Amino acid sequence: MKVLISGGAGYIGSTIGSACLDAGVTPIVLDNLVTGRREFTKGRMFYEGDIDDGALIDQIFGEHPDIEAVVHCAALIVVPDSVADPLGYYRANVTKSLEFINHLLRNRCKKVIFSSSGSIYAAGEDFSVTEDSPIEPMSPYARTKAVCEGMFSDIAATQPIRVLSLRYFNPVGADPELRTGLQLRRPSHALGKLIEAHSQGEPFRITGTNWPTRDGSGIRDYIHVWDLASAHVSALQRFDEIMSGPTQSSVINLGTGTGTTVRELVDAFNSVVTPPVAVVETDPRPGDVAGAFTRSDRAKRLLGWEPQYSIVDGVRSSLRWAEVRDERLVDGP
Repeated sequence: MKVLISGGAGYIGSTIGSACLDAGVTPIVLDNLVTGRREFTKGRMFYEGDIDDGALIDQIFGEHPDIEAVVHCAALIVVPDSVADPLGYYRANVTKSLEFINHLLRNRCKKVIFSSSGSIYAAGEDFSVTEDSPIEPMSPYARTKAVCEGMFSDIAATQPIRVLSLRYFNPVGADPELRTGLQLRRPSHALGKLIEAHSQGEPFRITGTNWPTRDGSGIRDYIHVWDLASAHVSALQRFDEIMSGPTQSSVINLGTGTGTTVRELVDAFNSVVTPPVAVVETDPRPGDVAGAFTRSDRAKRLLGWEPQYSIVDGVRSSLRWAEVRDERLVDGP
């Protein structure tokens, strides 16, 4: 099987590419390298450019007419940036995706897996979501994902294309063989802040300790990026089976089923580092929310997939990548 991965030089897209290679699937990488890394395309068929470049898409399919499916990961994903620049986010994530689907239709591509987001949901009272939870995106970034899903569904209802959206929250860790990992030297998520605090000998700040969660700290759904990549491979392998009914578009959530609180993340981190990181409790930041996690019963049933890596595994993997990141990525932030 040959698969086109848009955004295939990014953190998630490149890890999906690694999982594809390990499963005997050939990835064709398309990336404009705005946030992706050329190093992550080494040894892979790579086309540099935008997803809305019709001539380039035609060239790719002309040179690889045996492409069976597309995994669409290309997107801008930083929530604060989307608040500051909604126009840029809608242009990059929605307008270009519309053009991309049009180019795929012209090239008779009939299978698309869309890398979506759990951030489009409104969480339930227990902070969990399922595929049937209300859609209530809280940022321009999240809204671009929700808009794309609706757009793809409308198009698939009348065109010869099927779209499976995979929704997930917070990937952590790296490819077990360290072929790919998070591009940023100083990630802004909680695990990245923990690694930074440990390396600098500073305390880690838990922002908010009075949330109605099981221990008062916020809750997130950290999923190991290799589990996430494996789910995408399963979706490729089972696509025809999953999408065999009359519905031309569908959704599957990918997550741990329980989530991880900030205190639990700190405990997991301190279980594998020496000395442990000290903790300082502070008030929530403006815009902070308690968080959410997703149940993945549908993924287990349709994909035969369950997470194989624990949060401790994710911490260890992230630390291993942090040690080699500057060797693998020789320039940039």
